Amino acid sequence: MTSEHKDALFVLVKSLSKSEKRQFKLYVGRLGVNTDAKFLALFNLLDKIRAYDERTILSSGIVKKAQLSNLKAHLYRQILVSLRLNPVNQNVRVQIREQLDFATILYQKGLYKQSLKILDKAKATAIENEEKNIAYEIVELEKIIETQYITRSIPDRADELAVQAKELSAQNVMTSKLSNLSLQLYGLMLKLGYVRSDEDYTRVKRYFERQLPKYNLEDLGFREKLWLYKAHLWYSFLVQDFLSSYKYASKWVDLFYERPDMINLNPVFFLKGNHYLLESLFYVKYSSQFKQTLEKLEQIVKTNDFPKNDNISSLAFLYLNANKLNLHFLEGTFEKGLYLVKIIEYGINKHKQRIDAHHIMILYYKIASLYFGVGDNKMCIQYLKKIINNKSLKMREDLMCFARVLSLVAHYEAGMDYHLEVQLKSTYKFLLKMNDLHAVQKEMIKFLRNLGNIYPHELRGEFQKLHTQLKKYEDHPYEKRAFLYLDIISWLESHLQNKPVAEIIREKAMKLTR
Repeated sequence: MTSEHKDALFVLVKSLSKSEKRQFKLYVGRLGVNTDAKFLALFNLLDKIRAYDERTILSSGIVKKAQLSNLKAHLYRQILVSLRLNPVNQNVRVQIREQLDFATILYQKGLYKQSLKILDKAKATAIENEEKNIAYEIVELEKIIETQYITRSIPDRADELAVQAKELSAQNVMTSKLSNLSLQLYGLMLKLGYVRSDEDYTRVKRYFERQLPKYNLEDLGFREKLWLYKAHLWYSFLVQDFLSSYKYASKWVDLFYERPDMINLNPVFFLKGNHYLLESLFYVKYSSQFKQTLEKLEQIVKTNDFPKNDNISSLAFLYLNANKLNLHFLEGTFEKGLYLVKIIEYGINKHKQRIDAHHIMILYYKIASLYFGVGDNKMCIQYLKKIINNKSLKMREDLMCFARVLSLVAHYEAGMDYHLEVQLKSTYKFLLKMNDLHAVQKEMIKFLRNLGNIYPHELRGEFQKLHTQLKKYEDHPYEKRAFLYLDIISWLESHLQNKPVAEIIREKAMKLTR
């Protein structure tokens, strides 16, 4: 039996909205002969059942086992054709592709002049909307047609097409180099997190400088600039230069505000750019600008003009809610942020097919941090367990490490002494295995390990000692990353000043906004 998650057709059918299902049935029923088609019967059956079960399909009598594979493939293709015809999916990119298909058909029929006319319009639209890959394809087809049908209306037509092809090719090569660099840096970020040593820094810096192609900014179009800023952004994140990441995330977002038409054509890049801008603002603790950027993004996403589809809906859910949590962390308003937990849990369940495990674990870590901030350590531990027990999570080893460190602190705060000893041994082994035992973690583990030997009247002095030790690392180029995941300094100050940790963070936030 194939599981629901592994059967592509079943997942596709279940992803359809009511209007998309209605359109599919209208599309199938456009010819009377399709009314009783086997693929429509299979569609109706898959729409009804909750989990994919091949035995249920075969027992229905719709199809024999030997024919099932072909019928499923045919139904899958028919659904995609129906979706392609849906006005919701008719963006500029799809329309240009459609015009290219029409022109190809006309060319094959020998109607060269009509084909060239369509291609010329499609090419102008493609270049205007920065769709240079498609524009290059169009020019190549124009060149083929011109070899068979010589036009006299435009002088030096061959030279014009040759120059245009050369320019588009050069722009596409630049885009490809920059997008490759951006993707590889993003991969490093997911796998390793931030640089951990001078050796890491030197290796990443050398790689970035070697792979970054030479360019003249004035010669770059929208798409090339987009990939350039993305590459610089990921490099800045990797080396923990958050002012630089703020600079390039701002440039990324500004590209869209300078060309509002590009928001509709590239809504995913628009959302991601705003997310990384917010993340940068969070790291530099610029709360007022963070709040303005988040409110502006939410307003744009809610407008009727902003594109709507399943993918965009999932990304909007992820980015808006993750950053709403971050705002509460910045301001120390943990209690006010608790309402988000139910919203996020519901959203994770709703969008689980389109959100990867890595991003779900980040949301769980943020929820755990929220509960830690309000002093509900048992709930904090429950959410951290979802990360620690996730054996399939291969990305962001640093997230796994700090989830364990926060779990240690939460066990201590909850008074779970027996569990603390077990956690200490487990965490220490894990960090050694990950080769991620840095100074901040060493000091935390040493402190927690010695708690059993400390008399109550000595506890304040030990907290003060740890605070003094950790303050040295607050601005350290590689150790400071620990404080991005857990504000240990504020936690220690809450014990030293006998105040809730949320109050300490709020006081710091107020000083920063003055």
